[in-house]
Amino acid sequence: MDPYAALRFKEFNIFLVVRFAMVFAWSMQFIVIEWQVYSMTKDPWNLALIGLMEIVPAVLIALFAGHIVDQTEKRNLLIKCILGFSVISLGLFFISDPDLIAKVSQQTILYSIYFLVFLGGLVRAFIGPTVFSLIALIVPKKIYPNAATWSSSTWQVASVLGPALAGFSISWIGVHWSMCSIFGFSLLALIFLLQISRKPILNPKIGEPVLQSLKDGLKFVFNSQAIFGALTLDMIAVLFGGAVALLPIYAQDILHVGAEGFGILRAAPAVGASITMLGSTRFPLHKNAGKKLLWAVFAFGVCIIVFGISKLFWLSVIALFISGAVDGVSMIIRQTILQLKTPDNMRGRVASVNSIFVGSSNELGAFESGVAAKLLGTVTAVVFGGCMTLLTVGATAIISPSFRRLDLSKEVEEHGKD
Repeated sequence: MDPYAALRFKEFNIFLVVRFAMVFAWSMQFIVIEWQVYSMTKDPWNLALIGLMEIVPAVLIALFAGHIVDQTEKRNLLIKCILGFSVISLGLFFISDPDLIAKVSQQTILYSIYFLVFLGGLVRAFIGPTVFSLIALIVPKKIYPNAATWSSSTWQVASVLGPALAGFSISWIGVHWSMCSIFGFSLLALIFLLQISRKPILNPKIGEPVLQSLKDGLKFVFNSQAIFGALTLDMIAVLFGGAVALLPIYAQDILHVGAEGFGILRAAPAVGASITMLGSTRFPLHKNAGKKLLWAVFAFGVCIIVFGISKLFWLSVIALFISGAVDGVSMIIRQTILQLKTPDNMRGRVASVNSIFVGSSNELGAFESGVAAKLLGTVTAVVFGGCMTLLTVGATAIISPSFRRLDLSKEVEEHGKD
């Protein structure tokens, strides 16, 4: 297959710019918030609360959001999501003003940050399913796998630059003006999104009762062994391998590398994942997908353990880099499974379940890591998470031989003939 097939569609290129700007802004914002909160409190519990504030709304309304996405025109819905994110970014810019911080209590600032993060969780519940559904309306079905790879690669490149720039930006211009630049990127995403035309609603059940719609979506996911297996495995790995949530502690108190070192540590996994994803456009991963996914998650767990016990900055960076590279394999395979095996009229709901399993597990992983660090100590918490990831891979390989034998070559060839 042509490795640049999806890039030959103008709207898909515009979509990639929008995706880059949004992921860049979101990942940078989360890092700046983490740094600010830990700098103010020096308490892992407060880092845990950041993850909790995002996961609560994400889990509560994710399925409902998927139903809305399947019933609504996708481009305009994404415009509303970006506008919501822009308002939140602007709010964080105002409350990070040093003059305001000097006048009000620390508790007031913290509560304001948590409230805006909570609102961000509501917006995020809609963004994931909308983006996933919009891709399928921009490119032909035969190049879904290629489009999914480029979309995931763009996500990872933005995840490299966002955290890296966040670390340097905090050092150069401070938290307040870093928040202002985040607001600017959200506006950039909005401007480009307006260049994409409205899309048809490919759902024969417009007006379907909400409960029935949600039931059908859940039933489809749980009855698909490939989708359910991939989501479950990735969820556990992200949940217990959430070492990145504790990077402010490692940067400030263990490795002693400051804001710039923090930016490098935070960017290392995304750099590794980006290299993997760009390479996968020429070397597809659909053959023996099940085995590759299991080995990728196993290697991820090993890297997390190495990072947890490392006291050397360069070794920590290498461990995080490799963890990102193998996590990139996992992400590509999961996205390919979802794109190939999900009907058009259920993409919003399936993507919402995916956000609960994987997207929300990032925040839940941050909460778990913060609580574990508070109870067990930072290093012990990270090593424990890596060990749990290894146990999950072993259990999945033994319990589900059909998933271990999963191969997507036939589906890719069939779509290529459409």
